[in-house]
Amino acid sequence: MRGQKFLIMVEERQKAGNPIKTSEWQDVINELDIGRASFYAMRNKLLGAGMITNKNQKYRLSGQFSRDLMDMARWWMTAILDENPDDL
Repeated sequence: MRGQKFLIMVEERQKAGNPIKTSEWQDVINELDIGRASFYAMRNKLLGAGMITNKNQKYRLSGQFSRDLMDMARWWMTAILDENPDDL
């Protein structure tokens, strides 16, 4: 749930043209009502999944997660279903 809340926060601030800065971590953990270790564990999972990025010390949504899903779907169509991946 807190990962989803953090993603929504990142999305809203990005759309407003004021992305969350990595230096705002204390404000974020206060808003999410979690500890520092929990915040960084959640953040690292979102970064690792390719759902967010922290370029230039700002959190932004990332398209990497979508690209990875598309690659997995193509692999599934080809390797498992033995079908043409262009049929997606």
